[in-house]
Amino acid sequence: MLLVTGGAGFIGSNVVAALNEAGRSDVVVCDLLGTEGKWRNLAKRQLVDIVPPAELPDWLKGRKLEAMIHLGAISATTATDGDLVFETNFRLSMRLLDWCTMNAVPFIYASSAATYGDGETGFGDDASLPALKKLRPMNLYGWSKHMFDLAVAARVANGAPLPPQWAGLKLFNVFGPNEYHKGSMMSVLARRFDDVRAGRVVQLFKSHREGIEDGDQRRDFIYVDDVVRVILWLLATPSVSGLFNVGTGKARSFRDLMLAAYAALGTRPNIEYIDMPESIRDSYQYFTQSEVDRLCRAGYNGGFTTLEDAVKAYVGDYLDRPDRFR
Repeated sequence: MLLVTGGAGFIGSNVVAALNEAGRSDVVVCDLLGTEGKWRNLAKRQLVDIVPPAELPDWLKGRKLEAMIHLGAISATTATDGDLVFETNFRLSMRLLDWCTMNAVPFIYASSAATYGDGETGFGDDASLPALKKLRPMNLYGWSKHMFDLAVAARVANGAPLPPQWAGLKLFNVFGPNEYHKGSMMSVLARRFDDVRAGRVVQLFKSHREGIEDGDQRRDFIYVDDVVRVILWLLATPSVSGLFNVGTGKARSFRDLMLAAYAALGTRPNIEYIDMPESIRDSYQYFTQSEVDRLCRAGYNGGFTTLEDAVKAYVGDYLDRPDRFR
């Protein structure tokens, strides 16, 4: 069997969908469905079981797994409960890493571009312990992910035991179907699409940094299909281990993102720019762009979808349809 933690969430449910589409129904999801309709992310899927996180340690006893894909986390960059975030994102991850090590099970996990902080030191994909120690995440979520990356890197540096395959994925700005339960953490495209379609004004932040135009704050937007493709490639390539950036390698503006949505619908843009709240101005990132050299050198050649093609697919196949779920 394959275990996908966070399998009812955004990226996890897309991984489960891709596994089903590839003929795999021997998939177990570890997640909480809650009361916000997250079950709809799995409504079209075939599964062996859905295991609550609290029951996972007992469920794992005596099990044999082909691989563990660990995507479960508290992923809100606005999270403030340090004890809960650390327990969920670090300590649980360590227990799962130890289990995979002891049972010789491949372990693929989600890290985050939030580990890079404000990007002052760049977004290079040097996964060595000295390089990682220079990073300064700006929020609790990024710090918790960074702590786990450091723990894994320390084991590598010390020659300590690890699973037969391990891979950490520093995910950049992922968007796509099944992100609808994420509330304020949804992509701007998903949050504003109904306004775009209805012709209502779409608000983007003004720039408060000299030399950067309003709406020209940039992110490395990557379509969820590309992330899933990397994960499936890793599952099929057990000789590859390491910590990798997963982004397109090309930063694009929020204005580009929304203009692509208007283009996908064939409608006239209606964008206005508003002041950024003072509470986030000092910590706001104006630029993220992954370096994916290590992933490509490891043999990945699946490529990445352009922003315009990704938005067109997202709008046409999901957002502009009565059923938006994959």
